[in-house]
Amino acid sequence: MDVALLDRARQQFADRNPGSRRYFEEASKVLPGGHTRTVLNHPPFPVTFVSGEGATLTDVDGRTYIDLLGDYTAGLLGHSEHRVIDAVTAALRTNVSVGGVHPTEAELARLMCDRFGLDRVRFTNSGTEANLMAITTATQFTGRSKLLVMLGGYHGGVLYFASGPAPWNAPYDVVLAPFNDLDRTLALIEQHGSELAAVVMEPMLGSGGCVPARPDYVQGVFAAARAAGAVCVADEVMTSRHGRQGMLHLLGAEADITTYGKYIGGGFSFGAFGGRAELLDQYDTTPGARTSVISHAGTFNNNIATMTAGVAVLRDVYTADVAEAHLARGEEFRGQLAAVCARHELPMSVSGFGSMMSLHATATVPTNVREAFDRDHVLQELVYLGLLERGVYTAFRGMVNVGLAHTDDQLATALDALDDTLTELARLA
Repeated sequence: MDVALLDRARQQFADRNPGSRRYFEEASKVLPGGHTRTVLNHPPFPVTFVSGEGATLTDVDGRTYIDLLGDYTAGLLGHSEHRVIDAVTAALRTNVSVGGVHPTEAELARLMCDRFGLDRVRFTNSGTEANLMAITTATQFTGRSKLLVMLGGYHGGVLYFASGPAPWNAPYDVVLAPFNDLDRTLALIEQHGSELAAVVMEPMLGSGGCVPARPDYVQGVFAAARAAGAVCVADEVMTSRHGRQGMLHLLGAEADITTYGKYIGGGFSFGAFGGRAELLDQYDTTPGARTSVISHAGTFNNNIATMTAGVAVLRDVYTADVAEAHLARGEEFRGQLAAVCARHELPMSVSGFGSMMSLHATATVPTNVREAFDRDHVLQELVYLGLLERGVYTAFRGMVNVGLAHTDDQLATALDALDDTLTELARLA
């Protein structure tokens, strides 16, 4: 696509959003880049939202959008799930902050263990923390320090492997494996097996373009890791929304430790890691239970708002039955998106699993991160800006997430917006 089209589209975006521009300019005086979350940035500046209701967002200029981003999977419930809001409001009237144990902590733990088949679970403040603690659990258990991670993987702000280890990553000794290439990954496990503390894998690359793992890949990698004495860590911070027990279960594999986050907090900051008792019991502080205990600190690990929200989410809102139905709804919508892309000559495809997916300016559906990022970047941004112009908010990189609050009419409107965007771009091209 012609870059001149992109220049014009960016200028039109800026002209339509004077309020967001003003906010961005003022915020940039006190926030580097005008924000504290890098992924939200895009040129010339991001949209500033001031309210949300159901599956819609309203920006500072008064425009309302269908929210198809869903806060990168954390906003699964939409913007006004009152079963969560009411439960948290009631809990905060009783106690706001307690430097001690409270009953809701164990209630959420029981719900998670029952739902996801865990022996034990511990809470953190984010998915990043959950993955760091899962790695700590594995290194302490095995006495080893090396990790095998996937090219394109993302496990938090300091565990970023989009195109190799980021220079700001936590200083782990890592081996980088080619996602979905079983033979080459098995060769790496054979080469480094005696040093590996853990293999860390997302069942679907989230930041890497919603590229799902092949069942044979994740099964084969985890089997080889266990044979080498390494701990298998599944990062389901995003993908635990899929089905009754999470995506890994649907791929026919089982982890030793699984990490969680995003939607379970119901809009509040949340993370957790759980799994086999022999691994998690390294944190058991019961007098006489162990000679050595891993210390796990965190002022807000068990904060009342998040624990209460999590109970409401798993017990009342996103039950296993609802999760199973939502998986099917997401699959249907992704098929409809793919059908829209197929009607046009422009190179567009859609990857994903269940209610998580990504639009790609590629002629074929990517199977790894290199294929996902080998795209027409100008077309990718033009589609993003075209959808915004038509009242549909997605991720700048193409991510789309179907939420519980979306109506059938809203999803149909989003499909029409994509169809219209691609029609216009094809004409201009």
